[in-house]
Amino acid sequence: MNSLYDQAIAALYSVWNRRWLALGVAWGVCLLGWLVVAFIPNSYESKSRIFVQLDDALAEQVGIGVADRKRDIERIRQTLTSAVNLEKVVRSTQLGDTVQSPKEMEKTVLALAEDIKVVSEQDNLFEITAESGNGSFSEAENAKLAQDIVQKLIDIFREENLSGNRGEMTETMEFVNQQLAQREKELERAEQRRLAFEAEHPEMIQGGAANQQRLESTRTELRNVSADLAAAQSALAAIGGQLAGTPKALPGGAIGSAASSLMRAETDLAGMRARGLTDSHPDVISVKNQIKTLKVAAQNEKTSGTGLPNPAYTSLISIRAEREANVQALNSRKTALQSELAKLTAQQISNPEIAAQAQRISRDYDVLRKQYDKLLQDREELRLRGEVKTEREAVKFEIVDPPTTPRAPVAPNRPLLLFGVLFVGIGAGCGAAFAMSQLRSTFATTASLEKATGLPVLGAISQTLTEASREVRKRKLKYFYGASAALAGLFIVLLAAEFFQRGMVA
Repeated sequence: MNSLYDQAIAALYSVWNRRWLALGVAWGVCLLGWLVVAFIPNSYESKSRIFVQLDDALAEQVGIGVADRKRDIERIRQTLTSAVNLEKVVRSTQLGDTVQSPKEMEKTVLALAEDIKVVSEQDNLFEITAESGNGSFSEAENAKLAQDIVQKLIDIFREENLSGNRGEMTETMEFVNQQLAQREKELERAEQRRLAFEAEHPEMIQGGAANQQRLESTRTELRNVSADLAAAQSALAAIGGQLAGTPKALPGGAIGSAASSLMRAETDLAGMRARGLTDSHPDVISVKNQIKTLKVAAQNEKTSGTGLPNPAYTSLISIRAEREANVQALNSRKTALQSELAKLTAQQISNPEIAAQAQRISRDYDVLRKQYDKLLQDREELRLRGEVKTEREAVKFEIVDPPTTPRAPVAPNRPLLLFGVLFVGIGAGCGAAFAMSQLRSTFATTASLEKATGLPVLGAISQTLTEASREVRKRKLKYFYGASAALAGLFIVLLAAEFFQRGMVA
């Protein structure tokens, strides 16, 4: 520990002994470093935030969803810093005054691309940042230039949002119109071929024998009629089963019939028992005998079929008649369709080439007709979407924070650089003084001398100065302190000049 302390003291003594060398090196390094820092241009930064509205009921109604608008935003954000747009920025700002050739324009555009950032803070909120640190401009001009760059980017965003969508929609509509005109010509030619074929083979039009579409529709209708006939026959069988279990007439009829008298006698018997009469009571015995007689009469009455007509049976008879008529009508329709299908098939077999030609002509015409109708519908949808995009703007946006006016440079951190240069200069001066002491064979302490020679050192004689020498030393120390204070004062002056310059920009 003592050895380290002695070495530290020796190093400090060596530096102090050569303090003028250290001070001179510090002055040289500081002057050079501060000169370099002074030539570094200040960079000013301007920011702006834009909020994009994604919710639009009308846009969603015509098929422009949130995902489509997000893609539009991302497309605009990516193309905002393209070379073409940056060239527009250069030509419309003060940067264009320094451009004299295409190479200079390309160089300026590349440098500008590094100074512009477009960052998405959220799905519908992003920030535009631009820096300007051109050494050929003044501080105020650089600050104004940064703001102008951001403002121009916002203008380009607005132009891309409006004119870009309009241009794309115009190109799309032109393409669709070209395709529609082409399909219209093809459809006219197909229709002329069909009319010529029908004029040459009029029997195909009258009988429809060679028309594959007619044949297919007949087969489809026959399948539907067969299915309806099976359902009608099943319903007829079901109503027949219900009729088998439904009586034609209801028991009873006019007042005084056996069944009605039986019901009244049973009611009287129940009333007597309710009053507490027993089975041995004469009235109860009389009613019971009457009930036995009436039961036989009611049974005979039921067997003979007398009584009231059953309304349910009558209704079922009507329903059965209606369903039988439906089954007969379906059978007739099925027979007619089978006859027509047989006729169509026979005619198609008898004229296979003409039938195939008619089928091909009809198929081509139908395909072209569907394509033409689909293109017409697509054109109307595109026109409506285009009107919504262009009239209401494809992406609605709002400038939340306008381009800021820079009040202070963002780079470089000149006060920190000035202090760093001062620190490096002092360190360089101390290092130079210490290195010089190591090059000369002098010893700051007796221990270092003893270690270097390997011989014991008996003692050391201190330096003795005369009065005149002390005066000279004091005067030199004053000069040294003054030079050191001048270095510190120069550092303070540079700091003050930096802050004063910032205040002038603000």
